[in-house]
Amino acid sequence: MASASLQFFAFILALFGVFGDIAATLLPHWKVNADVGSNIITAITQMQGLWMDCTWYSTGMFSCTLKYSILSLPIYIQAARTTMVLSCILSAFGICITTVGMKCTRLGGDTDSKNNACFAGGICFILAGIFGLVPTCWYTREIISNFLDQTIPESSKYEPGGAVYTGFISAGFLLIAGVIFCSSCFKRQQGAWIYPPKQHHFSSTEQESNAGYSLKDYV
Repeated sequence: MASASLQFFAFILALFGVFGDIAATLLPHWKVNADVGSNIITAITQMQGLWMDCTWYSTGMFSCTLKYSILSLPIYIQAARTTMVLSCILSAFGICITTVGMKCTRLGGDTDSKNNACFAGGICFILAGIFGLVPTCWYTREIISNFLDQTIPESSKYEPGGAVYTGFISAGFLLIAGVIFCSSCFKRQQGAWIYPPKQHHFSSTEQESNAGYSLKDYV
């Protein structure tokens, strides 16, 4: 019962991780630059993401521009696109697989099959967490290095946006969920290996007596 509750808790964490992963991939808030001019009317907030760049004016206007060209983007943005999409795909596969392998569901067949499915889902969550953690760390490093560069003007410097923090938290949720799923299945399999099911062996005299008894019944 405790293992089933732990798996359900890990599944909830994985759901939060999947939704946060998708939101971080699509949102344009990877880095934000607030450029406030001498007049409040000219105050703007520029946001850049993996797929689009958006500008928010103080007048209430909001405009976005899609990044159509892939080869013209910096290498860290190209890598972030690829790894975040892979993270979303792997986490979605993990949700489907662990739904079959969880103990609180009636899918997946026998116990061994459910344990294998649960372990495979945990591996998907761990890989999804790694793929989500790498681009956020790399992207944050680029933002910090550009911010500390004295040759870059103040108006062109950015800070990490909400999508970066969402990516960090989602990757942590996916990693924790994957470790819980894998450890729960591993402990169960290890217990089965250490303590195999006992088999009752009949001695030769018992077998002969049973055989004789059956023959007498038919005489």
